[in-house]
Amino acid sequence: MEMVETVIQVDNLTKRYDGVLAVDRISFTIAQGEIVGYLGPNGAGKSTTVKMLTGVLRPTEGSILIDGLDLLKAPIEVKRRIGYVPETGGVYESLTAYEYLQLVGRLYHLPEELLEHRIEEFLRMFGLDGVMHERLSSYSKGMKQKVLISAALLHNPKVLFLDEPLTGLDAHSALLLKELIRRLAAEGKTIFYCSHILDVVERTCTRVIILHKGRIVADGSVEQLKELTRQGTLEDIFKQLTYSANIEELAQAFARSIVEMSA
Repeated sequence: MEMVETVIQVDNLTKRYDGVLAVDRISFTIAQGEIVGYLGPNGAGKSTTVKMLTGVLRPTEGSILIDGLDLLKAPIEVKRRIGYVPETGGVYESLTAYEYLQLVGRLYHLPEELLEHRIEEFLRMFGLDGVMHERLSSYSKGMKQKVLISAALLHNPKVLFLDEPLTGLDAHSALLLKELIRRLAAEGKTIFYCSHILDVVERTCTRVIILHKGRIVADGSVEQLKELTRQGTLEDIFKQLTYSANIEELAQAFARSIVEMSA
């Protein structure tokens, strides 16, 4: 049997803000080529997790390995390997889209000819080639989101972290991004997809992790979770797990069931 490479390894990851526990000792591994949907209600700790995994926030406790590298010990090396689309990303609005992507590409030390080709390719793909030399201050929210997605992909990262990536996108661009995610995964990229849009996650992701009050309450394929909860849709599963008072009991039951299914 062919061994699947572990690309993300998280152990006992914890984040406290002034004594308040935002993320509570979570652990998981993600293999090459997986598209993992990371779900949870508002305040569950999703964006905090993503910020720790991308080196934006330092964890209170725990360890993060990306492509075999310790994020806390080798942050620059890790960041060369990842792309990140934040939930609320900012751009330098005095720059044009082309200039902004040029800046990002040069920070990654991409050769100029390759950089020029990739910028033009991404902006054309997202329908921005006709306005690439206009200032970002004139762009709509959705147009800026397309530029942020392009920036995350410029250096051909091994791992892509997406935090609500469809925000502001028109229907055509949203469909394009979902298809792009599938193709990137097929090429061996690992995708960590944080979203509130459950039907998109259900159709796009190969695996789902559900977070509630800073703790993982479910982890498996959509089909596994449907079987374990006896629910018909990811939305029903999400409701059962995140609106139940017996979260700890449910999490323990899930853990036992997953072990039994894997045996």
